[in-house]
This record gives sequence, structure tokens and C-alpha cells, in this order.
Amino acid sequence: MAPLSLLTRRLSLLDRWLYGELLGPLLFGVAIFSLLLVTGDALFDLVRKVVERGLPIGPALQVLVLQLPSLVVYAFPMAMLLGTLLTYSKLSSGNELIALRSVGVPTRRYVLPAMVLGLFFSVASFMVSDLVVPRSNHSSFVVLQTALGRSIPKSSGEHIIYPHLARIPKADGGSYHGLAQLFYAREAVDGHMKDITVLDMSRPGMLQVVQAREAYFDEEQGSLLFLDGTTTSLADGGGSQSQIRFEEQFYPIGDTPLRLAEIPTDAANMTVAQIRMSRTLLEQTGNLRQARKLSVRLQEKFSVPLSCVVFALVGSSIGAQSVGNARSRGKGFGISLIIIFGYYLLSFVFSSFGVQGILPPYLSAWAPVAIGLTAGLVLLRRSSR
Repeated sequence: MAPLSLLTRRLSLLDRWLYGELLGPLLFGVAIFSLLLVTGDALFDLVRKVVERGLPIGPALQVLVLQLPSLVVYAFPMAMLLGTLLTYSKLSSGNELIALRSVGVPTRRYVLPAMVLGLFFSVASFMVSDLVVPRSNHSSFVVLQTALGRSIPKSSGEHIIYPHLARIPKADGGSYHGLAQLFYAREAVDGHMKDITVLDMSRPGMLQVVQAREAYFDEEQGSLLFLDGTTTSLADGGGSQSQIRFEEQFYPIGDTPLRLAEIPTDAANMTVAQIRMSRTLLEQTGNLRQARKLSVRLQEKFSVPLSCVVFALVGSSIGAQSVGNARSRGKGFGISLIIIFGYYLLSFVFSSFGVQGILPPYLSAWAPVAIGLTAGLVLLRRSSR
């Protein structure tokens, strides 16, 4: 309590007053938007599982609690917009802001506490997104699958495709860098892959097709061990063909296919470090489209939380303009929904451009933030007149 008391004494009377006015509407915004997101995203799905699949109430409530952090990340920016809009509308309609201006307090000065809170919420949102959400989402999945009586693989993936690039010898003694093997597995569960097919083009004038029922990585040999399969050799032009059956066969392709299978399908379930490692692996295997998608998601890990600052600036600037016009919570909520819808629609469009390669990842993730801040500064300038 001592550091908090010291901080409170260092704050000016104006700051303490404004922070006190902002706190109530912000908490109201967090509560109302969290409730809306829980109701729309998680609650109905859990109720359906309780009724149709016999999910017990206890695990269902536990799953609901574990899913809250992922929803709070989106509730924070919305709460900042609603809280600042309601607070500054109330102060403006009550002529408190006019009184501040009359004694020489500029608009940017009494908007500053909202920006500080927006920055605080941005940092909190990033920390929750990076440190809490991946673990809570995984725990939620484990609890749900256990309650439904399903097995929980440590790692799993489907339709793993790995193009292995390497130096390929030529018939004249030279070599070139190209596609040496194309690996495919129907699924991978806990380190075991099933229904494997490999097209081996590493030998000049010959194509080998290796098919196996199952495979796993042997750490001692540093290679994949294929089980129960065949190796078919085809000469260029289909002139000759041979087929050999095997029960066990080592294949020197490393553990990269298994590492690809362990990459989560949703970047929201990954930390920043995991996204960077997965992106590097995808770039090394030539999967540039998925690597580009992860690059966009990596930038969004930072830009999405910063929308708290954007909404704090926009909400306080709009609220400060409503001089003599009291704005109810219902009206403020409606305006907030319109702004939120427009901002996230803009973010979705730019994110799609980044994933498709139309825009660089940095630009696609940060352009909505830049546009939002620019709009907020324009509104702030208008409210200063």
C-alpha cells in the first residue's frame, strides 16, 4: 500500500479527479463487453454440449472460466472506448471541461489520463495475450476433452506436407539446389505418423516413391523409421520399374515433418516466441504462405493490444465535444458499437491483405492503428476549438 499511497500523493488533484471519474465507466465497460463476448462466443456452445453430449456442469464452468482470458483481450479495448466516451461526455455536459478551459487547462492535458490508462490496458492486454491465453486455452481443451471421455494427444496434426530442398546431383557431375523429396503424411499423433508417401527426386534420372503405413523419429539414428511399406523406383520416361517391400527402413529426412505437425493451427494459442520459431521453420521448408500469415499474426500480437490507446484517444475526443449534451450509457454504448465495428472491419481487411501478400506484414497490422490514431488526433483538435 505504501507505493500506491506515494504514487497517489505525486499525482495532481486534476489527475486524481479524472482517474476517479474514469474508473467506474471502465469497469462497467469491461463487465458488459466481457459478458457479451462470453454469451456470444462460449456460453451457448457449452450449453449445447451439456444438453446434447452430457458434459457435466462442473467441467463446463471450469472451461468457461479458462476461456475468459482470451475474451478479456478483446473486452479491454472496447471498455476503453465506452469508458472514455461516457466519462468525458458526462464532464462536458456538466460544464466541468469548460471550467478547466477557462482556467487555461488545454484539452490535451485533461485527455492525458485517458491515454495513460489506455497504455496501461494495452500492456495488460499484451501480457494476458502472450502469457495467459495460450496456457488457458490449452487447459480448457484438456478439461473439455477429458470430461467428454476423449483421449488427449500431446501433439497432433493432419495432412503434413514437407518439401525438402537440397543439392541434387546431375548426370554430368554437377549439381543444383532444388526439390529433393516431397513428404506427405495423413496424420501425426504423439510422434507417430501414419499413411506416409515420399516422392524422392534426389537421384538423377530416377524417381522413387516410398510408401509406409507408419513412421516415427529415431533419436539415435537421427532419421525417420518407416514401418511396413514399399519402395518403387521409376526411370525417367517410365522405361523401367522395380518395387521392394520392407518391414523397417530408415529414411534420412530428419524430424522436420514432426515439428511441422506440432505447429498450432491458431496463432492465438501461441506465444510470441512460438510464433517466431514456427515462422522460421515454415520459411526453411518453403511454406512461404503460412510463414507470411504467421508474420502478420506476430505483428498483430503487438498492434491489437495498442488499440486500447486508439480507443482511449477517440472516445475521450468525441466525449469532450458534447458540450451541454448529456449522453446516456445507452447512447454511448451504441456509438461505441459503431466505432468498434468499423475499426475491427478495417483491421480484418488489412489483415487479409497481409496474409494474401498484397501488403507487407508490418503495414497490414499497424495501418489500422495509424489510421485510428490519426482520426483521434483530428477529433482532439476539433474538440480543442
